[in-house]
Formats: sequence, C-alpha cells, structure tokens
Amino acid sequence: MDCPFCVDVTADQVLIEGSLCYFMDTGDPVLVGSGMILPRAHRETVFDLSADEWTETLDLLDQAKHLLDERYDPDGYNVGWNCGSVAGQDTPHAHLHVIPRFRDEPLGGKGIRYHLKQPANRRPSR
Repeated sequence: MDCPFCVDVTADQVLIEGSLCYFMDTGDPVLVGSGMILPRAHRETVFDLSADEWTETLDLLDQAKHLLDERYDPDGYNVGWNCGSVAGQDTPHAHLHVIPRFRDEPLGGKGIRYHLKQPANRRPSR
C-alpha cells in the first residue's frame, strides 16, 4: 500500500496513542503545534470511520487539546476534516486536523471557511 499514514509514520511523530487511532505532530513550520488524529486502519474519509473509531477520535481530541494547551497556550483552535481531493484531501487516509491558533498570526481571526467564502470562489451560474 502506498499510503504514507499506513507505513511512514515514525514513533517520534506520534504524541498520543489509542488502540484504534493516534494523534501525530505534523511538524509544520508555519502551523506550529498542529497535528492530526488518524485511524490506524486505512479509512479513506471520515465517513468511513467505525463507531469505535469515532469514539476514540473524540477522546484523543480532548487529550490533544490538553497537550497543546500546555505546550503552546494557543488562543484558539481550528479543527477539521478534508474529504476528497476537491476538498483539499491530499492523502486518501482520514485525518482530523487539530491546529492551534494565535492572535498574533497574520491570519488570526480567519476561520477554516474564510477562503471558501470569498467572492472569487462563487460557482458559475447554472
């Protein structure tokens, strides 16, 4: 399988583990502290998660927030899924983005829908 989340995740990237899912650091130099919660089993999108994976994802989200609050003291969070390539999903393995946000960021105060709501994103008239 070519999925990097199934084969290329290293132990030092995994910050919190559950039996079905894990929370990993993305190592993004711009979005400091950002991470993802992923199921261990290959699931293409959030819509493919089992009920138990949903439950564990929620538990890991709570644990991740506490960890990130302690490490980075963010002013807020963006939390979200991209499902399908047209929605920006680059890797077809479900992953919940957990992004600490800070008021001193140049785009502080802009939410996850900000760019989608711009007039340039309006669909052509049908």
